[in-house]
Order: sequence, then C-alpha cells, then structure tokens
Amino acid sequence: MNPDEIRKLEAYFKRTFNNQTLSVKARPRKEDSCELYVGDEFLGLIFKDEEEGELSYNFSMAILDIDL
Repeated sequence: MNPDEIRKLEAYFKRTFNNQTLSVKARPRKEDSCELYVGDEFLGLIFKDEEEGELSYNFSMAILDIDL
C-alpha cells in the first residue's frame, strides 16, 4: 500500500476506535497489506481488495485462547 493509503487507514482506525495510540505500518516486501498496532503491540493485518472496480480494505485479527 502506498503512504497515502496508510495515512488514511491510520486516521480511520484512530477516529473509529477513539484511540490515538493506534498506528498502521507498511509491511516489508508486501504491497497488498499493512499492519495495525496499538502502541508496540501487533493487532492484525489490513488487506487491500480491488475487485470489479471497487476498492475495500479487510482487517484480520487472530485472538489466541490464552489471551482470553
């Protein structure tokens, strides 16, 4: 993803979850996704999906049973 997309996604997550410690970071050698963090803790991946001329982003987060 390009830097402009990353900035927009980061602003969206901060606004939506009312949490200024959220950050979106590019992934090395990957152009179709980026990573979401709260502080230094990894939360999940954001994937870019372009299909039939429409653009969307999908957030994927794994929750381990030991974290519950």
